[in-house]
Amino acid sequence: MRYELIIFDNDGVLVDSEPISNTLLAAYLTELGHPTSYEESLRDYMGSAMHRVHDLVEERTGRPLPADFDEVFHARVFAAFERELEPVPGAVQVLEKLAADGVPYCVASSGSHERIRVGHRKTGLDRWFDEGRVFSSQDVGRGKPAPDLFLYAAERMGVPPEKCVVVEDSPLGVQAAVAAGMDVYGFTAMTPADRLAGATRLFSDMGQLADLLV
Repeated sequence: MRYELIIFDNDGVLVDSEPISNTLLAAYLTELGHPTSYEESLRDYMGSAMHRVHDLVEERTGRPLPADFDEVFHARVFAAFERELEPVPGAVQVLEKLAADGVPYCVASSGSHERIRVGHRKTGLDRWFDEGRVFSSQDVGRGKPAPDLFLYAAERMGVPPEKCVVVEDSPLGVQAAVAAGMDVYGFTAMTPADRLAGATRLFSDMGQLADLLV
């Protein structure tokens, strides 16, 4: 294994949550008078922390989102997760192989700790991630595309950035990994390859990842 730590993004990489959350985000923004399509939500917000939604909406419209926006949105998302969420095909097999081979790994997500835990419990991925392997944008001052989250995860796991590889499916995440001085494998199952052009390499089947990392 050429890397000493595998850092996974969560949404869209481990759990198949992006279609659910972006459908709901587009609908809620539209409901509040900020017309947004599903495709626009993916383009503007996929892979980002919630502060980016607030910042972009206020920048574009001059109006802040309601104070309870995050609370209402997350309640809708968590309810949908309980009904619909599944692991990304191939994710379980990758985690099984990494664990069997003794390769260190963790998750570093723009989502909150609660969002990560809700998704992992529903999909059964919680068995692979104890508290010491879970990092959220809540833990740092700036979310992706800033490198802070990935650098924090590497520091906590005791691995220098140049020995880490990030698995990402969003342009913001790829930017953050590059800024952190890490290799990054861009997962193209949902994101067009040209939007992940800064990645070290691209792949489309999560089940192949363990072999690609060797």
